[in-house]
Amino acid sequence: MDLKDKVIVVTGGGQGLGRAIAVGLAARGAVLALADLNQERLDETVELCREAGGDGRAYIANVASEDEVVTLFNSVVADLGRLDGLVNNAGILRDGMLVKVKDGEIVKKMSLAEWQAVIDVNLTGVFLCGREAASHMIELGNGGLIINISSVSKAGNMGQTNYSAAKAGVATMAVSWAKELARFGIRTAAIAPGFVGTEMVASMKPEALAKMEAQIPLGRVGQPEEIAHTAVFLFENDYITGRVIETDGGIRL
Repeated sequence: MDLKDKVIVVTGGGQGLGRAIAVGLAARGAVLALADLNQERLDETVELCREAGGDGRAYIANVASEDEVVTLFNSVVADLGRLDGLVNNAGILRDGMLVKVKDGEIVKKMSLAEWQAVIDVNLTGVFLCGREAASHMIELGNGGLIINISSVSKAGNMGQTNYSAAKAGVATMAVSWAKELARFGIRTAAIAPGFVGTEMVASMKPEALAKMEAQIPLGRVGQPEEIAHTAVFLFENDYITGRVIETDGGIRL
């Protein structure tokens, strides 16, 4: 896909990986429809997209809300006239042990609220956005690409029952969608990053960061721009679909 003037929705586009991916696509001339809950951060990303050589527009939307997702995609197509791609990036963390035990006593269980919050955003939100994006792409007849942002945690990670389940789910959804949507010229894929130097990682204590990096064969965390490069590659290579690209420095959880 030639990204010049193509319209691509990026959820969670206000910061972190979403922002880096948006700017990377904008550098190829794409028009980004950025969805998030923080207007100030969205506006910053829009400006960065324009500085990179593309364009951007901000949309406030909660991906866990069906009505808001439907409105988001209807608005993007009405405002920008087309839809060529989606990067399903929005996500949250509510880490904790399934059952926490101290001195032989159960002191905490992962609550249903902690489970459901992550599933609602990280799994159901991806489903809703993928469904609406695919529907519009089929109606418009121009094909497109849907990328789900998974994680190395899809293999299972201690303290992340909810997050790991969601990230495994979005990876397998990309495979399912590839089989269903290819006849409409729609490709789907997933990216599974390892540990990436976002604001959250940068704020870690040095000793904790060093311990994390020691697990990675390449000896360092990834950079957001390296994940963005993977997204650009998927958009520009029209013969990739139904695959999960692990961009993780070689780590295996």
